[in-house]
Amino acid sequence: MLSNSLIELDRAHLIHPVASYRGHEAAGVKVLKSARGATVTDASGHQLIDGFAGLWCVNAGYGHESIVAAAASQMRELPYATGYFSLGSEPAIRLAAELAQRAPGDLNHVYFTLGGSDAVDSTVRFIRYYWHARREPLREHFISVEQGYHGSSTVGAGLTALPAFHAGFGVPLSWQHRIPSHYVYRNPAGEDDDAIIAASLAALDAKIEEIGGAQRVAAFYAEPIQGSGGVLVPPKGWMKAMRARCKAHGILFVADEVITGFGRTGPLFACSEDDIVPDLMTVAKGLTSGYVPMGAVFMSDHVYDTIADAAGSSAVGHGYTYSAHPVSAAVALEVLRLYESGLLENGTKAGARLMAGLQSLRDHPLVGDVRGRGMLAAVELVTDKQRKTPLPAAAEPAKRIFDRAWKNGLVIRAFPTGVLGYAPPLCCSESEIDAIIERTARTLDDTLADAEVRAALRQ
Repeated sequence: MLSNSLIELDRAHLIHPVASYRGHEAAGVKVLKSARGATVTDASGHQLIDGFAGLWCVNAGYGHESIVAAAASQMRELPYATGYFSLGSEPAIRLAAELAQRAPGDLNHVYFTLGGSDAVDSTVRFIRYYWHARREPLREHFISVEQGYHGSSTVGAGLTALPAFHAGFGVPLSWQHRIPSHYVYRNPAGEDDDAIIAASLAALDAKIEEIGGAQRVAAFYAEPIQGSGGVLVPPKGWMKAMRARCKAHGILFVADEVITGFGRTGPLFACSEDDIVPDLMTVAKGLTSGYVPMGAVFMSDHVYDTIADAAGSSAVGHGYTYSAHPVSAAVALEVLRLYESGLLENGTKAGARLMAGLQSLRDHPLVGDVRGRGMLAAVELVTDKQRKTPLPAAAEPAKRIFDRAWKNGLVIRAFPTGVLGYAPPLCCSESEIDAIIERTARTLDDTLADAEVRAALRQ
C-alpha cells in the first residue's frame, strides 16, 4: 500500500535526472528502502548487491555508523558556517589540509563545491580569471574528449561530449570543442596503445590549429577513465602524453576525477597512478561516499598564485552558499579515515577479483569486450564478435538489461550502447564479488534469449 502510494506520488511530482519523463511515468519508480554494506533493499523487500555504488559514489559502502555519528555530532555543534566574510569551520579547514597533503604534486589549494557539476563550472570560471590575469584574454576556448562526462550544468554539459546531454539544450557553446575518444575497442587507429596515443595527440594538435593556435586555447579536460561514456580505459601512458602536450602548448590541463577519485581505480587518486600532476583537478562522489553532497576543485600553486596576485585586495567573485559546508566536511574527514583504515586495501583486492571474474565471461556469445581498472569496469555486448556489432536498439539495452539484472538481484549501469558498467563499493567481500559475476552471467543468458537479440545474431 505504502509502495503504491509512493509510486503515484513520484509519478505525479518528482522529476528524475536523465530520464524519459513519459517512459518513467509509465514504468513507475523502484523505491529503495534501506542499505547496508554493498546490499540495497527495495520497498518490497527485494535485496540486491549494488554493483554500481549508487551512482559511482558510495565507495565506502552503506551503513557506516561512524559516518552517521560524524554528521550528527557536527549538526549539533555547528550545522552551518559560511565561507564568506573570511569565516570558516574547523572540519572544512582540516579537510582542505588533509586533501592537499594527499593530492599529487603542488595541488595545494582546495575550493569546495556541492558536487561534480559545479566543481567543473568553477574550473571554467577560475581558468578564465587566470588567463585574464595573465593578460591573455584571447585564450577563451576549451577542449574536451568525445564520450567524456563533465557534468550536467549548462557549461558542464557543453564540455560533456555525450549526445543525450546536448540534444535540445543548445550546447555545446561556441567556445567548447572536442576531439575523438581513445576508445580502445572501437578506435579507428586499431588497438595498439602507441597508435592510439599518437592519434589522440594528432587530434589535439589539429583541434588547436583549427581554433587558431595555442594562444586561443584555455584548457583541456580529460577523465583518467571515461565513466559515463562506457567505462573507456585509455592506453597506459595516454594521460601522461596528453598532459605533456598541453604543457608544451601552454594549455591548462584539468583532470576530472569525480568518478575515479577516492579508491575507485585503486589509489586515492587515479592521477597518481597515471604519474601526472594536472593544473586543476575536480572530485566529488567518493569524497563523502555519497552520504552528503560535496565536491571540490584542487588548484595548483601557480594557478592559485596567479589569481590571488591579480586580485590583490579585491574579492575573487566566485562563491556558493554551501561551499565548505561543515557537515559535509565532517563526513568527508571520517570517510577519508575509513578509506585509509582498510577500505583502499580491500578495494584493490576486490577489484582484482572483479576483473578476473568479468574476464571469465569473455567466452559468452554476447561478450565483445571486458575492460576496467580497480573497482571500475565494463562489459560490452555485441551480436557479432568479429564485426563488433552492437546490440540492436530494438532490444532496448539500457532498460531491459537493467531490469533483468535487478530481477537477478544486481544493480549495474546499463548503457544504451549495450555496455554493462560496474563500480561496486570498496567494502565488497569475496563472496559479494563472486555473486556479482554469477548474477551478471545469468543476466547475459537472459539477454541472449531476448527475441530482438536472437534475430540480430542470426543476421
